[in-house]
Amino acid sequence: MTEAPARRTPGTPCWVSLIVHGLTATQEFYGALFDWEFRPGPEQLGPYVRGRLHGEEVAGIGQLPPDRHLPIAWTTYLATDDADATAEAIRSCGGTVAVGPLDAGDAGRLAIASDPSGAVFGIWQGLRHSGTTTAGVPGTPVWNELVTRETSMVAKFYQTVFGYETEAVLSADFDYQTLHLDSVAVAALHGVGHALPRDRGPHWMTYFEVADTDRAAARVVELGGRVLQPPREGSSGRLATVADPEGAVFTVIRSTGSGSTESP
Repeated sequence: MTEAPARRTPGTPCWVSLIVHGLTATQEFYGALFDWEFRPGPEQLGPYVRGRLHGEEVAGIGQLPPDRHLPIAWTTYLATDDADATAEAIRSCGGTVAVGPLDAGDAGRLAIASDPSGAVFGIWQGLRHSGTTTAGVPGTPVWNELVTRETSMVAKFYQTVFGYETEAVLSADFDYQTLHLDSVAVAALHGVGHALPRDRGPHWMTYFEVADTDRAAARVVELGGRVLQPPREGSSGRLATVADPEGAVFTVIRSTGSGSTESP
């Protein structure tokens, strides 16, 4: 008998997914980088696989239809108990719902949306599939952060839609707000001003835990990807920003104390 998946507190990042042109080549890249194995499905939305680590589900990768040309980027999914109600809240607060809400078989119900600044994210109402089932070990997503121009306006959107409490870093030259649910830090908003990449705009960044940041960055290059920001020390560990062969950007981090999920 299969146990019902544990409920995720609404607003908690619960899954990350990537839609690409070359599904097989992308599986080879992430399999070699993170030791993921893959299981197909659900296929209601087209070819799709779930990356697994030691039998636990970590992330999803799907294939774009040949006639679609969308930005290749990791998408952070936020948990909800009611995808339809959350989609309506997103619209009423100035966001946009581009896809759904729609069912992914019996796995759950999802929508793809963007906040008022244009940053894309997903919402996920888990049924049989609650999301990522392991965290903190190398190869797993450990943090999600919105990179935007400035945080004050967009913070109100996320607070209203998902009920976050925010904690700002009090600094004249550092615009950073941590998002909390039930007093637990679950994600962050990072305002970078004019340093925001013009070709990307505001976006959610996924951080993946690695055993060795320098080795992981070198491995990305060996596998056909690029290093965008070389390994450097952050407040929560050593991190590097990289891109896979199709251009999807993500961050690898060796967390301080290994397994820490606090903000970088």
